[in-house]
Amino acid sequence: MSLKDIGEFGFIEKISKGCLIRPNHVLKAIGDDAAAFTLEDGAVALVTTDLMVERVHFLRDATTGFNLGYKAMAVNLSDIAAMGGKAREAFVSIAIPRDCPVEFLEDIYQGMKDLAKRHEVNILGGDTTASLADLVINVCVVGSARKENILYRDAAVAGDIVCCAGFLGQSRAGLHLILNRIPADSPELKILKEAHLLPRPCLEEGWFLSHHPGVHAAIDVSDGLSSDLGHIIKESRAGARIDAEKFAVSPALKFFCRKFGLDATELILAGGEDYALIVTVSPEQIDALTRSFENRFHYPLQRIGEITDTQNAIIVFPDKDPRPLSATGWDHFSQE
Repeated sequence: MSLKDIGEFGFIEKISKGCLIRPNHVLKAIGDDAAAFTLEDGAVALVTTDLMVERVHFLRDATTGFNLGYKAMAVNLSDIAAMGGKAREAFVSIAIPRDCPVEFLEDIYQGMKDLAKRHEVNILGGDTTASLADLVINVCVVGSARKENILYRDAAVAGDIVCCAGFLGQSRAGLHLILNRIPADSPELKILKEAHLLPRPCLEEGWFLSHHPGVHAAIDVSDGLSSDLGHIIKESRAGARIDAEKFAVSPALKFFCRKFGLDATELILAGGEDYALIVTVSPEQIDALTRSFENRFHYPLQRIGEITDTQNAIIVFPDKDPRPLSATGWDHFSQE
């Protein structure tokens, strides 16, 4: 079925079913010129948006509509997680090329709805338009947090312990499988491929960390550890010393690196799109936090380094001289 068969408003009617997950605080959902909703008492609004463009962020013939929609929602929810907030409302705008079937578009919205439902996020509207060439998806998510609990990038303090919630490098390994058309024919490779296609936003972890004393700065790892930690360092006017020996390498990534002769540390530093959380924590609170975190989430909060007052970042390897931790992750405007 093509969009020409049902028209814009027929398409909107199709995709609008199942978008209102949590009606409390919503005054008007899809169906008017604007949505209307309120925040809970004492909350501050957090707003994030992310754009996905065909041939830049994805290849339409190399993904499913469901996976594409899921990821478009996930990357925005991860930004709310990094601020320590709760995701509340989402708005989806999409520019559709003539050759894109309605069934593929419905799958995109199903992927978004499934993840939104998991985190009680409403989809309250957006926009649809035609595209002359590529498929473009923009998602905007509104979250909420109390002012005193919001985590920022610029709050790291010299002496803080740098911690990571989640495994790094897995998404980059999954992308390697996809780009090289390598079948995910083992449980380990399936985990890596799913890590790239269906990343898990750490909303529960972000909210938990934002309510624990001693957690200062935070960011989600979307462009690679070296790049994203660099944002914390720059905004906090600090430095960092990272210990490569302390990286937790998942069993799936170890399997992948042995099989293909690749270096896990380089994938961790430059991979990106893992959507794990990097936080800096007061040394006085680190022991209590790591115990509490593992009891709550049943996996460890990794201690991978510390914040310094040197204004630069270095990484230390066993039996090697320290080297500068330069940004090697994704940059949209430095790619050929």
